Amino acid sequence: MKKISLLLVVILISCFGAGAIAQSYDIVIKGGHVIDPKNNIDAVMDVAIKDGKIAQVAANIDGKQAAQTVDAKGLYVTPGLIDIHAHVFFGTEPDHYLSNGMVAVVPDGFTFRVGVTTVVDCGGAGWKSFDTFKKNIIDNSQTRVLAFLNIVGEGMRGGAYEQDINDMDPKLTAIVAKQNKDIVVGFKVAHFSGPEWAPVDRAVEAGKLANMPVIIDFGGNNPPLSIEELFMKHLRPGDIYTHTYTLLEGNVRETVVDEATKKVKPFIWDAKKRGIIFDVGYGGASFNFSQAIPALKAGFFPNTISTDLHTGSMNASMKDQLGVMTKFLYLGMPLTEVIKASTWSPAQVIQHEELGNLSVGGIADLAILNLRQGDFGLYDKTGYKVNSKQKFECELTIKGGKIVYDLNGKADPIYPKAKK
Repeated sequence: MKKISLLLVVILISCFGAGAIAQSYDIVIKGGHVIDPKNNIDAVMDVAIKDGKIAQVAANIDGKQAAQTVDAKGLYVTPGLIDIHAHVFFGTEPDHYLSNGMVAVVPDGFTFRVGVTTVVDCGGAGWKSFDTFKKNIIDNSQTRVLAFLNIVGEGMRGGAYEQDINDMDPKLTAIVAKQNKDIVVGFKVAHFSGPEWAPVDRAVEAGKLANMPVIIDFGGNNPPLSIEELFMKHLRPGDIYTHTYTLLEGNVRETVVDEATKKVKPFIWDAKKRGIIFDVGYGGASFNFSQAIPALKAGFFPNTISTDLHTGSMNASMKDQLGVMTKFLYLGMPLTEVIKASTWSPAQVIQHEELGNLSVGGIADLAILNLRQGDFGLYDKTGYKVNSKQKFECELTIKGGKIVYDLNGKADPIYPKAKK
């Protein structure tokens, strides 16, 4: 019997080749510097992927056991990046701004090439327009698209629509959120320019009904409403304040750094201790070095790094997720903290802890990043410019165990052979 079994193995190998024997892994990433904040990994390791899941993270995994290998020597291997403030409710309506309009972007063209595997549309859709967003964008994107639902039923249509308190219904908003709890991660308040607290309070009410956080794009009234009151009396621990490092013209939004003293206001530290989440939300007009430099010098780092992606911001100083990460690295935020604020922290904030990590058995979303050395100019909306000696660039992105972007053909073979 032993001779027959051995003979059978020899025949199989000679007829079909050694590749016919089932390979242990689909992809093995070799020799990269793995940064996985959830699992406290910050070392050169190999990562193996099988059937869309992380199969192993270890010091030395045999690449011959994989259908594809990726040489990541000299590169950083991280969980797939999560951008929790973007605008991807693209459409064809010219008067709809970021809700089925043409200022938003189609996600797949602007995510994988910068290592982003999960993007959260931040308030483009309200409860009235969510079905259109889901049908047209979410269901037709390779990128994992989640959503903060706008407290305005019409969504982020701009102008008078976003000032209509009568269209801010917490119960109907919460109902749609709970019906789509695998996609909706919370609620958004934005662009309201009145003196009332009603938009914030109604969004928080929806948050309580659905057990989800709210994200606040705050300011518009002159004089501005107090952000100390916002943090201490209206928001809950786990709620999110976006556009943290902005200085808007016209005295319509209070800053986190006192412009006169260049000190972080004392109640900001209290708010962070209370559990308020501070998000970058860079945008086209929502980041100033005059705020960010003293804030980060004092150790006031953001909890989450995000883009506020749309055609206006991507073609201005923001650029993309890696561009924003590069700025915060330049400002003194440690590399591991920059990665954490772009992976594990946002996953926790949006209550999707299956994302943003490389745990064995977890979803195989990964980014392989190069920290290029050179001379790079980084500037903000005012034209204030700094010069950085390093800049993030994405070499390869894996979503759900499949390579979806490969800048320089790092995968070997570049395209996996079809299984017989």
